[in-house]
Amino acid sequence: MMVDQYLRTTAMTLADLDAVVAAEAVLHASPWTRGQFADSLASGHDALLAYDSSNAWVGYGVVMIAVDEADLLNISVLPAFQRQGVGAAFLQHLMARAKARQATRMLLEVRATNQAALTLYSSQGFIEIGRRRGYYSAHEQREDAIVMARDL
Repeated sequence: MMVDQYLRTTAMTLADLDAVVAAEAVLHASPWTRGQFADSLASGHDALLAYDSSNAWVGYGVVMIAVDEADLLNISVLPAFQRQGVGAAFLQHLMARAKARQATRMLLEVRATNQAALTLYSSQGFIEIGRRRGYYSAHEQREDAIVMARDL
C-alpha cells in the first residue's frame, strides 16, 4: 500500500495542541501533557498530524531523530479510524521520513499489555530488544515497557 495515497501529513503547531491534548486524554491511560507536546515542538522533533483522503484528521505522531536513530515517541490514531490500517500506514510514513533524515534504525517503547500496538509494531518488522521493568505507572501498579527496534 502506498502510504501517501491514503494519508497526508502536516506539521503539528502550538495552535493544534488543544485538539491533540484532548485526543490524547481519550486515547491513553497516561496521556502526554500539553507541556510535553510543546517541548517536542520546541525541540524540533518531527511532530505531525495525519489526515485521510477525505481530509479527516485521523491521528498524530512524534519522532525524535538523534544522529542516525529515530525514536518513535508517540503515535496515536483517533478511535473512529482504528483497526482500518491507518496506524500501519502512518507508521510507514513516519519511518520513511526518518529514513529520509538519515536515520538507519527506529526505536520505540510500548506497554507490555498494549496488545494492539504490539501487533502493529510486529507487523511492521519491529522486534523486541529489551524490557524496562516497572517503567509505566498503571494505576497503583507498575508496568513493563517493551523496547522494540527496526532497521530502516
